[in-house]
Amino acid sequence: MFKTLAVIIAFAATPVLAAETTMGDDGLHKTDWMRDTFRDMAEDLEEATAEGKRLLILVDQRGCIYCRKMHEEVFPDPKIRAMIEENYFVVQVNMFGDLEMTDFDGEVLSEKEMIRKWNIVFTPTMMFFDDLLPADGVTGAQAAVMIMPGAFGKFMTLTMFQYILEKGYETDEHFQEYVARKVSERHDN
Repeated sequence: MFKTLAVIIAFAATPVLAAETTMGDDGLHKTDWMRDTFRDMAEDLEEATAEGKRLLILVDQRGCIYCRKMHEEVFPDPKIRAMIEENYFVVQVNMFGDLEMTDFDGEVLSEKEMIRKWNIVFTPTMMFFDDLLPADGVTGAQAAVMIMPGAFGKFMTLTMFQYILEKGYETDEHFQEYVARKVSERHDN
């Protein structure tokens, strides 16, 4: 009995990936809601819009403890997972990857060069886009309606996803005011 109990305790203490998350050959977490595309920003945005979804670029890197937190603790939450699957077209970009990407301005660069061009310095970073193609010459960094650098908890992540879907960035309500209102609404209920 004690041997069985020891095995159960050891197994329970071992971190495991959520059922829908695997580790890719590139060392990045992979989920079934990520899209495998040619990484052409304009094409990805058009496809997302055609599906009635918002384009989300998710920048990760191998060995990132904050990426692990998002993929193992935050994204698997049933509400967040449903929010992503129903409303977002997610393309993962490797901060130090060599796959080619085409920016909205037409420039073709490797993932790592594109990340440098966009001045992304932290992972994970989520870049959210509107449903309209940007004007000629506009880069991904300029076209993003919101950029969320860092690992956040479930509430903040879900709130950001909701803010984007409601196009809160087009209103006078700053994201932090939106968060404060959502916190107040949670406490009033």
